[in-house]
Amino acid sequence: MARLRPRRLAIWLMAAAAAVALLAVGGAFVYIHFISGPAPAPLGLKVGASPSATTTGTRTEPAASSGSLAGNWRVTAGSVVGYRVNEVLAGQQNVAVGRTSQISGSMTITGGSVTAAQFTVQMATIRSDESQRDAQFNGRIMDTSAFPTGTLKLTGPIALAPLPAAGVIKSYHAAADLTLHGQTRPVTFALQAERTGGGIEVSGSIPVVFASWGISNPSFPPFVTTQNHGELEFLVKLATG
Repeated sequence: MARLRPRRLAIWLMAAAAAVALLAVGGAFVYIHFISGPAPAPLGLKVGASPSATTTGTRTEPAASSGSLAGNWRVTAGSVVGYRVNEVLAGQQNVAVGRTSQISGSMTITGGSVTAAQFTVQMATIRSDESQRDAQFNGRIMDTSAFPTGTLKLTGPIALAPLPAAGVIKSYHAAADLTLHGQTRPVTFALQAERTGGGIEVSGSIPVVFASWGISNPSFPPFVTTQNHGELEFLVKLATG
């Protein structure tokens, strides 16, 4: 009997380890699917959501163009910027999303083109649904105390002509300098824009490979692993002034 004790102990230890692993996976599943809930949908413009659209019968028609868009435009309430990263949490697939409305900036339209634009985000105000994730984001990942802001500055014009009517969503391409974690890199990306009753709304996403900006991979082994890239997503609302 004495010879079986070490073997029994090993079996019990293996069973305990398996139980802990099962609880970890089960706990992550419960948290993701029942407590945390699904990740917020990607930021984007909603077709037919413009208050300037007019309705004829059962069909929604965009209102007529209200003329030139030339002038200076500033960021206004309702703007949102954030990140979206695929992660594996204790074996469960998850999407980490953090967002903030602390955005400032402006855009200049001359004639039929966007000739200048620059936006600044207060990085420490970005929040997700998990305080521990936010602590990692503000600390070892983005070091927001040393690099408190992120900026996006247009480096080439965006031709808008022909100018869209109100309520019409159009797609464009932009080139800009993106500064994150104290490092600036050129980026090109697609965006969508819509003239609304209150101004202009612009939405899009920019792929970010973490190493390109000297950003630590968000992975926190062995509990959380992520891809080596994510997306910066934005929905910016602008008004004249």
